[in-house]
Amino acid sequence: MSTSDLYLPPGAKRSSSLIKTHDLDEAQALITRVYIPHTLRSRDGYPLDFKLNFLQSHQLTLGHLNYGADAELLVPAMATNYHINLTLKGSTAVSQAGSTGSTHALRRGVAFGPLHDFTVRWSPEAIQYAIKLPRATLEGHLAALLNHPVDDVIDFSLIFDLSSPAGQNLLSAVNFLRTELSRPGGLSASPMARGQLESFVMTQVLFAVPHRFSGELTTPTKPANRSRIRDVIDHIDSHPEADLTMAGLAQRAGVSARAMQKGFVAAVGLPPMAYVRTVRLERVRAELISTAGTRSITDIASHWGFTHLSRFSAYYKKQFGESPSDTVRKTLS
Repeated sequence: MSTSDLYLPPGAKRSSSLIKTHDLDEAQALITRVYIPHTLRSRDGYPLDFKLNFLQSHQLTLGHLNYGADAELLVPAMATNYHINLTLKGSTAVSQAGSTGSTHALRRGVAFGPLHDFTVRWSPEAIQYAIKLPRATLEGHLAALLNHPVDDVIDFSLIFDLSSPAGQNLLSAVNFLRTELSRPGGLSASPMARGQLESFVMTQVLFAVPHRFSGELTTPTKPANRSRIRDVIDHIDSHPEADLTMAGLAQRAGVSARAMQKGFVAAVGLPPMAYVRTVRLERVRAELISTAGTRSITDIASHWGFTHLSRFSAYYKKQFGESPSDTVRKTLS
C-alpha cells in the first residue's frame, strides 16, 4: 500500500507522504488502516497534533509518527506481526503481558511480541519510528541466521538499549531504509537492493533486542568449511541477479550466519555481501562495455542493485581504478 492508497477521513490532511490530523477518531482510523485496529484516547482531553509518514516495503511497514498530545493506545495482540518502536524524541510508557517499562529518546526502544495485548502512552513531544514486521518473515530470517528451525515466538525483551552499538546500528539501518524508500529512484525501484536492506534491518533487530537466541547469534563459532563456501561462491557467480542476502546464503550453505561470515573471509578475504558486490560490479562493467553509448550508467547500475550513485561510483573506482564514465569513454574511443 502506498500513501496515495490510504483512505483519509474528512478533515485529515496529506502533504506529499505526510498525513496530518487534529481529530482523535481520524488518527485512530489511520493507524488502524496502516497497523492494526486499536483503541486510542487522549488522556488530557486536548486535540491531537497527529503526523504520520509511513512507507510499506515488501517485508515491513515503517512509520515516522507522533501524536502531539498525551495519547494512549490500547492494542490487541497483533498475532501475525511483531511491533517495534524506536523513540527518537520524548518518551513513552509501555506495558505488555504483565511487564512495564518506558522508552526515551535515542536511549531506549520497545519490542512488542505478537501474542499479547499491549499499551503505549505517548508524551506530547514523543516521535518514534513504528515498525511492523511479519512474524513468519522475522522468525524465518532468524532460523536462516541460526541454521535451525525457530518453532516458537521470539521472546524479545520489552525494553532494549538504543544507545548500545547494536541499538545504534539498528537506528542507522532504519534511517537508511526510510531515506532510500522515500527517494525517487531509490530502493523502491530496485527489488534486489531493497531485499538486501530489508534483510539487514531484520538482522539488526535480532542483534539489538535481547531474546533467548541472542547468545547463539553472537557466540564465536568455527568457520564453515571450504566446500560449503565454494558452493555458495559458485551460486553467487552464477546468479548475481538473485535476491542474495546473508541469511539466505547461510541457509544455502547449511551453516549459521557467523560460520558463513568467518568461512567466507578465510576463503576469499571478503565478507559474503562484499563478495556479492564485487561480482555485481563486474557485471556492471561488462554491460557498460557491451552497451557503451546505448544505455545510461544509471540504468545499468540500478539494474544491478546500486541505487545510490555516488556510493556506486566510489565502489566502482576502488575495484577497477577508474570511474564508470571513464570505462564508457575508453570503450567508445
